[in-house]
Amino acid sequence: MRTSFLPRSEDEKKFKELILYVSQKCATDPTFGATKLNKILFYADFLAYANLGKAITNFDYQKLPNGPAPRRLLPIRDQMVADHELVLQQIRLLSGNIQKRTVNVRQPDLRIFTGEEIALVDEIIEAFEKAKAEVVSELSHRMVGWMLVENGESIPYNTVFLSNEELTPAEIERGRELAGEYDLLA
Repeated sequence: MRTSFLPRSEDEKKFKELILYVSQKCATDPTFGATKLNKILFYADFLAYANLGKAITNFDYQKLPNGPAPRRLLPIRDQMVADHELVLQQIRLLSGNIQKRTVNVRQPDLRIFTGEEIALVDEIIEAFEKAKAEVVSELSHRMVGWMLVENGESIPYNTVFLSNEELTPAEIERGRELAGEYDLLA
């Protein structure tokens, strides 16, 4: 299921600017590091796909043991560091682990985003504010798309519409109504 997905140059520009924006918005969040960056980017793209009809960056996300991550994040992040757009700050946590935190060196160019896209990203950042990386990672493991694929495989965007939650009686009844309306009951 692995793809050789290569985003268009405008997608890559949006991806870079989104990294800068998320890094800037999360600058005061002591729990912000690589894991939260990965999950914020993932949720931004997948929820935009679900709610706005298309992903923000169109980047390919892969399943990793700690949850979904953009396949090309590391080379792009490293290029941004080399281009002095971003720095990678390493902070030793009380647990002894090292938190790898992206810090923007320049302001993100928000002109390439719609207001709806930025509002969605802000909602995600706010929802994850002060949440530990482990909690955010665990939440991403509940996404059906992450569960369906093997490690290293791409997570299809359309899996955002799948759920493993039990249906409510009202949802079951509505399903029956629609099935009857469209003559789907045999």
